[in-house]
Formats: sequence, structure tokens, C-alpha cells
Amino acid sequence: MRLKALQADVLRISDRYAAEHGIDRDRDWALLKLQEELGELTAEHLRLTSRARGQADPDKLADEAADVLGMLLIYCDSAGIDLEQAMRRKWLSWLSDQRSSD
Repeated sequence: MRLKALQADVLRISDRYAAEHGIDRDRDWALLKLQEELGELTAEHLRLTSRARGQADPDKLADEAADVLGMLLIYCDSAGIDLEQAMRRKWLSWLSDQRSSD
């Protein structure tokens, strides 16, 4: 699945969720939610590595990772970030550098 298509689907779901629950997504909402979801991912990681109390669940870890990605996509949209372009510039450019040195 292409990142922009995934982002569009996530944004539609987020719009529906916000409308159904009366959530006012102001300027910094997406960044704050991203931080919240990262905290939940961290908590699951700690449980899975026996460094926190509670039942470890690999599916819950995966769900929290999905929440982090979803909120990152929402944040990037609200901040005007083209994540695909940024990934090509910041990360994938290393692949073209490696190919030219091979």
C-alpha cells in the first residue's frame, strides 16, 4: 500500500472518529496524540520485556505501533509534511549513494 493512500484512509477514519466523539483537533492535537500513542507503545514494550507489570501481549504491541504510525500520518498532514518526499530525501537517498559505490 502506498503511504499517501494509507494516509488518506487514516485521515478519513480520524475525521469520522472526531465527529462522533466531539473532539476538537486544534493546532497541536495531533502531536500530543502522537506522544500519547508513543507512550502506550513504550508501556507495551516494557511489559513484553518483563520490565513492567501486566500481561504481555504481542498483538497489543503491534496495535500500539499501528496507532503511532496512524498519528504520525495525521500529524504530518496537519503540519504540511509530505512524508513520502521526506523519506526519499532523508533515508532512501542512502540507497542511491550505496548503489553508486558498488
